[in-house]
Amino acid sequence: MWRKTRSVRAGSSCIGVDPNRNWDAGFGGAGSSSNPCSETYRGPFAHSESEVKAIVDFVKSHGNIKAFISIHSYTQLLLYPYGYTRTQAADHQELDQIAKAAVTALSSLYGTSYRYGSIITAIYQASGGTIDWTYNQGIKYSFTFELRDTGRYGFLLPANQIIPTAEETWLALMTIMEYTRDHPY
Repeated sequence: MWRKTRSVRAGSSCIGVDPNRNWDAGFGGAGSSSNPCSETYRGPFAHSESEVKAIVDFVKSHGNIKAFISIHSYTQLLLYPYGYTRTQAADHQELDQIAKAAVTALSSLYGTSYRYGSIITAIYQASGGTIDWTYNQGIKYSFTFELRDTGRYGFLLPANQIIPTAEETWLALMTIMEYTRDHPY
């Protein structure tokens, strides 16, 4: 049930940083905390966590990534930028169309209902997020899945739902990947 990294900070008995508040995209803004004991603690500076820094270094050294998918649990959402600002992403309309197609494909298997939209409008303001940073790096097709369920089981999804969750999510992922393949930029 641990959502934070395991880093230790001098002067604090609290451990870890929320890696999805540690990115240099609105870092330190609303929806993140400066309190090291908070579940949404952003860390002392952007990319302070080795887990985040490794992805940052990979993305920056690769230079030709066209889509980026972050997978979390739970709430049954498909999200796209932005979370740190109400300003719509330049590609908002296209991202919304892709998300709609992806959740339609996902629901076609078991009828699982997902909501979709920008982070800030679909759930809440969250600064320092992964896909806001990847989008700002030029990765247009940046999405986050919040998988099953909507709260009955939360992070403790029953084992009998794991395979169905993977199967339906695969359909959504294929929709995004095929769209990315067919719409080079």
